[in-house]
Amino acid sequence: MNTKITDFTQRNVAIDLLRALTMFVMIFVNDFWKIHDVPHWLEHATRGEDFMGLADVVFPCFLFVVGMSIPFALERRYSKGYSAESTIGHILSRTLALLVMGAFISNSEARLLPDVFYKIGVYWILMVIAFICIWNQYPRTDDLNKKRLFTILKVVGVLILFFLAITFRDPKGGVFAARWGILGSIGWTYLLCAFIYIFTRDRLKYLIPIWIVFVIICILGSRMNETWGSEAILSLPRPNFYNEMLNILHIGNGALPAFTMGGIILSLISTKYVHVENRKKVIFTVITVTLLFLAGIVARQFWILSKLSATPTWIFYVTGITVLTYAVLYWLVEKGKAGWFNIIKPAGTATLTTYLMPYVAYGLADLTGIILPDWFTHGFMGIVNCLCFALVIIGATWLLGKVHIKLKI
Repeated sequence: MNTKITDFTQRNVAIDLLRALTMFVMIFVNDFWKIHDVPHWLEHATRGEDFMGLADVVFPCFLFVVGMSIPFALERRYSKGYSAESTIGHILSRTLALLVMGAFISNSEARLLPDVFYKIGVYWILMVIAFICIWNQYPRTDDLNKKRLFTILKVVGVLILFFLAITFRDPKGGVFAARWGILGSIGWTYLLCAFIYIFTRDRLKYLIPIWIVFVIICILGSRMNETWGSEAILSLPRPNFYNEMLNILHIGNGALPAFTMGGIILSLISTKYVHVENRKKVIFTVITVTLLFLAGIVARQFWILSKLSATPTWIFYVTGITVLTYAVLYWLVEKGKAGWFNIIKPAGTATLTTYLMPYVAYGLADLTGIILPDWFTHGFMGIVNCLCFALVIIGATWLLGKVHIKLKI
């Protein structure tokens, strides 16, 4: 057992800023569905397209931030005296919460069968209310009446979700199903990488090879471009033991855990070597980012750049972009020049609340029938529309925090 553990008692503000920036951009690009004439470089690439838009960077960047937070969250638990068993239970409960929320959100994405007796707006609003009731960060108290109230609210939340699940019907008449969506993918990836961290702790000599293994799995399993025959290097007849085991362990093609494991590694390096002189930090950052971009350039000779196909090229480019962004934010924090990020800071400290607020907004729009003027949904003004929406959502998150509504899992 490793007894010399890196100090994680100091909060890393740069991680909060990276998380906040990622959430802001996520809300922004997820709002494109309501506008027209969006520049292609902002959108998701289509399947098979050798391209990466801004929207294709957001999800893997968030997975990277999840990884950066894992050492801080788990080491703080250990420093407070929590046992390994308690920490495992904590990881499992967080994963379950993400899977449940992911399932309810993912099922609703296709909307509802017209025969369902309530509108999709009702579903979204009740869903968010239920999530808040169950996972709100209730204040600590010795008052028995308040404790009973908090328990009642949690039970009410569970009952609401049960009601939504049994009454849900998709447009084809399908019932509520195990669809995980983005939050579910985050949950499974978090579970895998958090368990790996429990056994390795801050030992980079194990974590870096594990990241390499995930990248190799992606290299072996990703279809190559047309020049190289459009087949994967390791193309086994399906089903087979190898791919089934990857699915059971929720490794997939290795891309998603590679992002989260990359975040863990960067978090450890920046914490272990926090006192290293800035010149060496800059050199390390430049070398790391350069190597990642070079790896992306080389990989693109063999695989397209694609989020939907989760290619190695995508891993290298997005990891390089994220490392560079984190380095810039870290430098701004050190120089005291990050104050202008305060406007989006709630998205970095109340991230789950921020993620859910758009569903309340869309639900209210569905119920009230509010339609934006046509001039506000095209081109440049459409982009302004989405930027304003993202800022309003973060503002609403800040206001909710003031009345002690903040989800924590």
